[in-house]
Amino acid sequence: MRKRKSSLVSIREVSDINLTPLMDLTFILLITFIITFPMIEQGISVRLPSGKGELKSSDQGRDITIDANGNLFLDSLPVSKDELKQAMNSMPDALVYVRADTAVNYGRVADVVGILKEAKIEKMALVTQAEE
Repeated sequence: MRKRKSSLVSIREVSDINLTPLMDLTFILLITFIITFPMIEQGISVRLPSGKGELKSSDQGRDITIDANGNLFLDSLPVSKDELKQAMNSMPDALVYVRADTAVNYGRVADVVGILKEAKIEKMALVTQAEE
């Protein structure tokens, strides 16, 4: 009888996962989110009027924005005056931040404040840019 030169038992499967491509993908996604998140958070571009006041965080509140053309936005989504009324009536305990461009007619801001008053919203703030 002849002896076998190679053994079949020495071949074994590698069951480890190579983590290098997964780490590369994770870092790429992390960098992408770090770069794009501030752009998403900003939303509508408005030139806020200057003023003095306390610096508050708008994390828990709802944002109403009036751009230079007088268009209304609720949390970066365009809304009509009637849609804004309906939304505000459905959340009377909400904290609302009103952001208006400096070019907006004062009457337009007063209309929004009137809608908030009709909806019995007691927690409201007019957002301004800090004076330099």
